[in-house]
Amino acid sequence: MNTHRRGIDLLAHITLGLLLALGAAPRSHASGPGSQPVVASWVTSDDHVRTLSPGDSPAFGALAQLPVHIEVNGVRHQRMVGFGASLTDSSAWLMMHKLSATQREALLQELFGRDGGIGLDFTRLTIGASDFSLSHYSLDDVPRGQTDPELRHFSIQPNRGDVIPVARAALAINPQLKVMASPWSAPGWMKTTGSLIQGTLDDAHFEAFARYLVRYTEAYADAGIPIFALTVQNEPDYEPADYPGMRLGAAQRARLIGRHLGPLLEARGSRTQIFDWDHNWDKPEHPLEVLRDPVAARYVSAVAWHCYGGDVAVQSRVHDAFPDKDVYLTECSGGDWEPVKSGGLTFLAREQIIRTTRHWARGALFWNLALDERKGPYAGGCQTCRGVVTINTADGSITRNDEYYALAHASRFVRQGAWRVGSSPGSDGIDNVVFENADDHSMVMVVTNSAHVPRRFSVGHRGKVFHYTAPPRSLVTLTWSEAATVGSR
Repeated sequence: MNTHRRGIDLLAHITLGLLLALGAAPRSHASGPGSQPVVASWVTSDDHVRTLSPGDSPAFGALAQLPVHIEVNGVRHQRMVGFGASLTDSSAWLMMHKLSATQREALLQELFGRDGGIGLDFTRLTIGASDFSLSHYSLDDVPRGQTDPELRHFSIQPNRGDVIPVARAALAINPQLKVMASPWSAPGWMKTTGSLIQGTLDDAHFEAFARYLVRYTEAYADAGIPIFALTVQNEPDYEPADYPGMRLGAAQRARLIGRHLGPLLEARGSRTQIFDWDHNWDKPEHPLEVLRDPVAARYVSAVAWHCYGGDVAVQSRVHDAFPDKDVYLTECSGGDWEPVKSGGLTFLAREQIIRTTRHWARGALFWNLALDERKGPYAGGCQTCRGVVTINTADGSITRNDEYYALAHASRFVRQGAWRVGSSPGSDGIDNVVFENADDHSMVMVVTNSAHVPRRFSVGHRGKVFHYTAPPRSLVTLTWSEAATVGSR
């Protein structure tokens, strides 16, 4: 980032902090007694010249609908858990070892705080190593050829120097933060390969793996980090060649969940939920098979999805088949590949925030919360992934990437427990999703303009209409209160 751009971003963040401290960002306002209530807006441009900058403040009134019109019908759908990114080993290590205590506290306050921060409410941890770890390990490693069915060697010690202190600090800032966790592999001795790399779960160790996952939730709870939800395997239809992974078919997952993990969590009185799948949109038959198993389905509360294959609309297909099961997007990485590279900010916000929630997601997670200037550290796997923020290892300076702003335009304004409410889809490059906060019934609309020219559109709610012009290639958040449409003249 050049000096001019850095100055613009710094000024924007100072301005945002001041406005948030005054309570300006999430609420609409009126210009004086008896005046029309207005809509507050916040804008980020694809080139980051504008970042969460205050925009125009149109007023609701008896205005005509424009050719591009979004009608907010107010029908309540799913309630939101939140938005965020994964606190991978690499992210936590960078925060602990490449930031000073002051820098680390400032970054965590910015990411998870509501007073001057962007209010992330949802995160994901890895159970053992992923490709974004400094080495490959599980939480119960023994010498090759040995086994440990009693889990005598189980320990979360590998996480005590980075993941645990960072997660605890985030929870101290935001006690409502929901933490989920996923294994990339069972310990090698539980698998057909005898290794963290490739293979599947050995038939003899289903019960031991279930106890391993429960031990993880209990050890983390004892460390002050309650685990909101588990998946039993990250990307279970893929066996990576150079980092931990494990194929675990639908019948295997149904057996593991229905006969072992679900009953064990229930017997222990655990409130940890089980999400199935944790993989791409292109193979919905996998989670559907698990949900059709009556024993396993009893313990599954949600289907977790990744964005790397297929189309997000499949979330609605599976939800329609099993409407009692929730939906989450649990991984999607930014990076230097298509269509992310050319699509930029508007692509990320449209696909991972707007469309995922329009298709029932209660939460949406990007992949790494933080990576360094070399897109690491990593131990195999993706070499072109990008974090929500980039930490410069030379001086601890922070670059806020497109993923940061895509999250912030939702997470800063949509509070945990908000409803996603119905709205027409828009057109001509304009996409949107709308939320209603539960505490004060304020409305939040997140809009992308993917076109290279400004787009003017109208919004209708409760018989009133306002007009707005979104800058080219921009992300906009619009907020208003019920007073803007009830009793306005």
